[in-house]
Amino acid sequence: MALYDNYIFDFYGTLVDIHTNESKAFLWKKLALILSGMGFPYEWKQLKKDYLRFVDEETSKMASEFTDSDITTRPEYKSALTKSCPPIEVNGEIRKPEIELRKVFRQLMSPWTTDEEIDEFAVTFRALSLDYIRVYDDIFVIFDHLRSEGKKIFLLSNAQACFTVPEMRSLGLYDLFDDIFISSDLGCAKPDPRFLRALVKKHNLDISKSVMIGNDYNSDVAIANALAMDSFYIHTATSPAIKDEKDIPATYIDQKSGELRLKHFTSLI
Repeated sequence: MALYDNYIFDFYGTLVDIHTNESKAFLWKKLALILSGMGFPYEWKQLKKDYLRFVDEETSKMASEFTDSDITTRPEYKSALTKSCPPIEVNGEIRKPEIELRKVFRQLMSPWTTDEEIDEFAVTFRALSLDYIRVYDDIFVIFDHLRSEGKKIFLLSNAQACFTVPEMRSLGLYDLFDDIFISSDLGCAKPDPRFLRALVKKHNLDISKSVMIGNDYNSDVAIANALAMDSFYIHTATSPAIKDEKDIPATYIDQKSGELRLKHFTSLI
């Protein structure tokens, strides 16, 4: 494992297995009760409607920066910016805006709601929408192995910090990284190369000595390729469907293990 000094990991689907469901009525009924108890009365259907509307509004604000740009839509992505913020090509480079849900939660309450109250509500929102979350079996062993060889470990995750940081702490992963980059904090997400560039620049990483590891070839592999960085693609339950392995332009490909395994991981990189 002497080839690389820096190992950059995706989070959901790569280090942890997770399933959430934000469509169930139970979630919105409970959230409506909680907000009503905090002095913000809601009927649950209206709460869900307002939440989705505020998400759309925040996304539109971010999308407006591209109004006067030369925008091209690549065939692998959806045709326009929507609340899910699919990537677009702007003047020859991919852009993928990322909103911060804390702003949405504040709109559901009031401008005077404290940051602590927002974060507490975010944790509750996530807990109620979560079906399960677990760390893949060999992750701690892989991290121990990398540390024993003096490697640097970074996180580059498309996620909301108000959800992900508490989950990382509860899973015992938060303190295992040399640095953590979460898309909601930077306002852009993979495969937008600005996201990975920010990490590379902050830590003055040698691209030739760095590798991106993730389970999504449209984001993890694509962002690595944008910076001419090597990549390791692992196919897990949440990965996009694969038509042909040749469609995945990764340096290393594992589509059989189902999750990162120490033996396979070390044998490839």
